[in-house]
Amino acid sequence: MQKELIQSSNANLEFLAFTLGDEEYGVEILKVKEIRDYETVTKLANTPEFIKGVINLRGVIVPIIDMRIKFNLAKFGYDQFTVVIVLNIADRLIGMVVDGVSDVISLMPEQVRPAPDLSARLDTRYITGLGAMEQRMIILTDIERLMSSEDMALFDHIIE
Repeated sequence: MQKELIQSSNANLEFLAFTLGDEEYGVEILKVKEIRDYETVTKLANTPEFIKGVINLRGVIVPIIDMRIKFNLAKFGYDQFTVVIVLNIADRLIGMVVDGVSDVISLMPEQVRPAPDLSARLDTRYITGLGAMEQRMIILTDIERLMSSEDMALFDHIIE
């Protein structure tokens, strides 16, 4: 779906760039509702480790996931740069904890390279491509695919 959009459009594609460790990732800007400082979450029993808990966002219960855990990266303590990106996915709000956000980037379709086929250690199903700009390489994520139907079913169960 995203690859077709990239190939068939001459318009710039906009992504919010965020960091996890030493890597920079991008998520479609149209999926982003807001960016918030990390705050204490209400933990829930019997949920997968990547689900940190929930927050009450103006009356809406929002599940919070830790992207480091979701991507099987080394654990990292939260600091003053840690933020939650609140996303609107399939008419649901979901927050994802990241190490920081840098900026909104605009890419022309020719700046997006296909995702390489890497080792079994890295699941590339969630990567739509690599954005190349000057000295930066941004891993472009398919956030809807990342929040698979299994995960969405978990979120439905959490907020019921």
